[in-house]
Amino acid sequence: MASKTDRVMSLRAVRQLRRIRAFYSAGILLWAASTAWTGWESPGSRQMWVSALLLVVFTGLLLAASLWLRRLEAAGSPEPAHHAASRRTTTPRHAHA
Repeated sequence: MASKTDRVMSLRAVRQLRRIRAFYSAGILLWAASTAWTGWESPGSRQMWVSALLLVVFTGLLLAASLWLRRLEAAGSPEPAHHAASRRTTTPRHAHA
């Protein structure tokens, strides 16, 4: 059984991976737009190839983060604990007369 600290660390890791995945997605959009713009303005230029390289780098980072997140979630990290009372009850709410 996993300790409470392990559970907190895995939940923190999942949360951070989800945030970084959003950051990498934004990077992909930025560098895709930059590559398209630079390719339109000056095809084959050094700036276009640098933009394309950064697009590939951010795509690789997004894939790595997504795979890592999938492995963490598949490893059985439980759902986050809800601090509110459960909606399910074991006894009926209303007594029948």
